[in-house]
Amino acid sequence: MTGNPFTGGNRVNVGGVSVSTDHYIDGRRVSSPQTFEDRSPLDWSVKLADISRGDDAVAAQAISAAADAFPEWAALGTVGRGEILHRLADLIDAHIEPLATVECLDMAMLHESLRLRVLSRGARNFRAYADLSVQHEERVWESNGTANRVIRMPAGPTVVITPWNAPFMLSTWKCAPALAAGNTVVLKPAEWSPLSCSLLADLSDTAGMPAGVFNVVQGIGSEVGAALVADRRVRRISFTGSPETARHIGRTAADNIVPFTAELGGKGPFIVFADSDLEAAARKAAGQYDDSGQVCLAGTRLLVEASVRSEFLRLFDEFTDEHVLGDSHDATTTISPLIHPTHFARVQGFVERARKNGDTILRGGAPSDLGGDDGLWYQPTLIQPKSNDSEIVQHEVFGPVLTFQTFTDEADAIRLANSTPYGLSAIVYTSSQARAERMGRAIRAGTIWTNCFLIRDLTAPFGGCGDSGIGREGGDYALDFYSDLKMFQVKEGTTT
Repeated sequence: MTGNPFTGGNRVNVGGVSVSTDHYIDGRRVSSPQTFEDRSPLDWSVKLADISRGDDAVAAQAISAAADAFPEWAALGTVGRGEILHRLADLIDAHIEPLATVECLDMAMLHESLRLRVLSRGARNFRAYADLSVQHEERVWESNGTANRVIRMPAGPTVVITPWNAPFMLSTWKCAPALAAGNTVVLKPAEWSPLSCSLLADLSDTAGMPAGVFNVVQGIGSEVGAALVADRRVRRISFTGSPETARHIGRTAADNIVPFTAELGGKGPFIVFADSDLEAAARKAAGQYDDSGQVCLAGTRLLVEASVRSEFLRLFDEFTDEHVLGDSHDATTTISPLIHPTHFARVQGFVERARKNGDTILRGGAPSDLGGDDGLWYQPTLIQPKSNDSEIVQHEVFGPVLTFQTFTDEADAIRLANSTPYGLSAIVYTSSQARAERMGRAIRAGTIWTNCFLIRDLTAPFGGCGDSGIGREGGDYALDFYSDLKMFQVKEGTTT
């Protein structure tokens, strides 16, 4: 596709890409007098932009735009909406390079990973949900003298609040099914990495999205985010972030009787049995440090059968030694900096408290000297806890910090796997199909991988148990969430 979609409003140059610092509401750019700073984790001295800081008035303006646009968008139907979403997907594919440039600078994910894998997932999300909505077959049956149908109705204005890790892809993961289902959307990206979502607004405009159907509001979660979810015109809320924030949003959603999904991170077990391919398991375990451990699905608790403890640790150390901390633009880099000084301090705090608690630091356990005093790189760290009740085991760190424990048998592995408040994902390595089946049924988690990791099918359900959240995203599960179901009955013999 030709032409430059990245125009209009107040804009800054980010790595050679023009990015708007304004909100996107009702098809136009809207600025706020108050702003917040956005800096690059790759060099904290570099201020990328001053971003418009939304407030109650901006939230109300965005919800009004979404509410006004909803009837026409809902009436357009799955085919008409799908045509626009396919155009948006094509535009994403055509602009992978500038998107990767901006997101790499904004949140420091590896440029090569963004360019080759992550951002194209955003295009696939829009295509997949556009097609799934068109292909949906209504349930039809006859009973009690009536012809019966279950029909999906678009629910209404939807608020989507996304996290700072992989912001572009995770925004499309939520916005695509909401829009395909016929809802209008107000997206509030995380304040630590808002820039690529601003570019998504430009692309949606170029794709011909009607004004008010897709809106982007920037700002602080406790300010504009709280105002968005409290608006009684909102009919769906989807959130990814911390359990603490989810509890606040959940109470507001309950007051307004609004369906709410929350994906809240995890503390996934990575279980290695003695009969597994130890080399493959250790290599994949060392890979859990990718993206500096800022991945909710990562298997951060290594649970290894006691009989292979020494051999596994030897292999794990070899593969971990292959990691390269460095500039996210460099293709040889495998571990990027943490997102923000506040988050860096949080990760370091977990490690220091573990040390004081008497947990054993098996490797790492300190900041890297890369980047000097303001550098945000942290050494790949492995900690053997004093007990399973240690904070480092029971709470999500969301950094390059893994724990190491051993188990004696299958029952012991299941006990440890299910011993935290989380239940998002789990990884099991074993050569026994029977054991894989037993473990898959016994572990409480939304996704369980056996002898692999992070293989995803867009039609599969995604979500967690316990403190990992409520509800499911993915495939028809997402389309059903963003819809209201209608039972339509016609008495037999009715004529037209």
